[in-house]
Amino acid sequence: MGEACTVHDGLGRLVQLLPRVVRAVRRQPNAKRPVGGVVLGSGHSSALALIREREITVGQLAAALDLNLATVSGLVGDLEHVGFAERSNDPRDRRRILVRVKPGRDDYVDAWLEGATAPFMRALQRLNDTERSAFIKGLGYLEAELNRSTAADRLLGEAG
Repeated sequence: MGEACTVHDGLGRLVQLLPRVVRAVRRQPNAKRPVGGVVLGSGHSSALALIREREITVGQLAAALDLNLATVSGLVGDLEHVGFAERSNDPRDRRRILVRVKPGRDDYVDAWLEGATAPFMRALQRLNDTERSAFIKGLGYLEAELNRSTAADRLLGEAG
């Protein structure tokens, strides 16, 4: 760490590492783990981590995860089925449905999330604050570029 890396060198290393990382994430025993007859995966982890932070609507959750409402509703349904989450009417606006961690299940949710995110936590702990910030910032840039490319490809496909 700490040695200079040109854009070209970084690109070479990145295109080698990303497929390996994706395969490793898919192979993680905690990546898809049955709980109460339902297999919970990385999508459930992402949703549950956000729900753990605060009550949130399905629409807000969908926007935060960049998924459609039907997919997120299914994730929330799975989390309800295993007893991790519950939906309720927003007391300020009865038309809105809020999702939250089911009362009394915080310890179970924390334990499941800890198991599902342990490799990520260990990797982040190996970085100092500056490196961690740069790593997360870089991943954000990569995600934005990949989504920008996808949107441009869709527009080009529609034009042709």
